[in-house]
Amino acid sequence: MTTIDLNSDLGEGFGAWTAGDDTAMLDVVSSANVACGAHAGDPVIMLATARAAAARGVSVGAHVAYRDLAGFGRRLVHVTPDELYADVVHQLGALVAAARVAGTAVTYVKPHGALYNTACADPVQADVVVRAVADVDPTLAVLALPGSELLRAAGAHGLRAVAEAFADRAYEPDGSLVSRSRPGAVLHDPDVVAERVLRIVTEGVATAVDGSEIRVAAESVCVHGDSPGAVETARAIRSLLTERGIEIAPFAPPAP
Repeated sequence: MTTIDLNSDLGEGFGAWTAGDDTAMLDVVSSANVACGAHAGDPVIMLATARAAAARGVSVGAHVAYRDLAGFGRRLVHVTPDELYADVVHQLGALVAAARVAGTAVTYVKPHGALYNTACADPVQADVVVRAVADVDPTLAVLALPGSELLRAAGAHGLRAVAEAFADRAYEPDGSLVSRSRPGAVLHDPDVVAERVLRIVTEGVATAVDGSEIRVAAESVCVHGDSPGAVETARAIRSLLTERGIEIAPFAPPAP
């Protein structure tokens, strides 16, 4: 039986503000990328999300980001390598503690937004992020685009490198993600997205925005939790994959 992980960005509220239906999404996905307070999230939300994930057997990953609450972490922030290193250590350490109190553990790291895009392309930032992760816990996996500098850095530092595909994001012909500033960057039709994911999982192929076919090898598929209709889309994906005999399971389950 083919197995695939479904991951989603969760815990992205802040104070009195909420983003997405985390409770419903946690009943569908197998891994939760939990915001660590830089682009979203706060101590209360982090702990609550870790507890909710633990109760459902969903793996917890640290969704580290540039410190950019106002821009939801989607703006490039110019920081020195030392600052970025400290930011990643700080964010990861906070979630490690929250997960431990919740009775689970952080098993992987996935950068968010602008940090994800930059570190996937820039070997310097990729090395800084991965070095920070390795110094906190060398058993953690790193989740990122296949062929990215992030995954290359993970391998260089002896960390497990896990490639992911995006269910609801359009691809450029080179395998990068279409910028959110462009129309059509985010896909919303649940049935279309589900069929797209099925093809990625079974054939390792996706259709880029120019109509060309690109190779997309992945151990995990991301469904964004803050998109309109995100839960409906995630349910459609899980339903179709299960129907086709594909098991949904975390790529890095927490130790019992």
